[in-house]
Amino acid sequence: MQLNEAKSRFIEGWGTLGSAWGVSRTMAQVHALLLIAPEALSADDIMEQLQISRGNVNLNVRALMDWGIVRKELRPGERREFFSAEKDIHKVATLILKERRKRELEPLMRVLGEISHVDSSADSSQEELNAFTTMVDSIEKFAGFADRAASTLIKADENWFLSNFMKLMRP
Repeated sequence: MQLNEAKSRFIEGWGTLGSAWGVSRTMAQVHALLLIAPEALSADDIMEQLQISRGNVNLNVRALMDWGIVRKELRPGERREFFSAEKDIHKVATLILKERRKRELEPLMRVLGEISHVDSSADSSQEELNAFTTMVDSIEKFAGFADRAASTLIKADENWFLSNFMKLMRP
């Protein structure tokens, strides 16, 4: 397989994977392109290589920057902005986990906390109330487990980084 074909297949595959993260296919493809690029790319480079509009590039690069997995680089004498992706895939996974936790788990936990205490009323039967509270409790327990697991993974990564950083600082 030639390099260009392999790159194209990687970008398409990463785009498909991105849908599982809850991001658009195009956003994931922009990320994939920046991951495999040996140096930072301009918006024009991204437009040309992915055959997408400038607006689409700008929208997706900004979103990737919000996730913390892409950064802007300025070059002296250049008016254009250049973009590069975080290349440490372990760090990328941790940043994605943090963002998904913030966007998905935390709002779910808030809603579940708000609705977990329901009083019986004239418009529902005891059976309906029991079915509702049982399901909400079950989801709340599972979401709590997922939140604790995500927190543990994030903290483990931060502690790993700090530990290794301190080792590097020793004479």
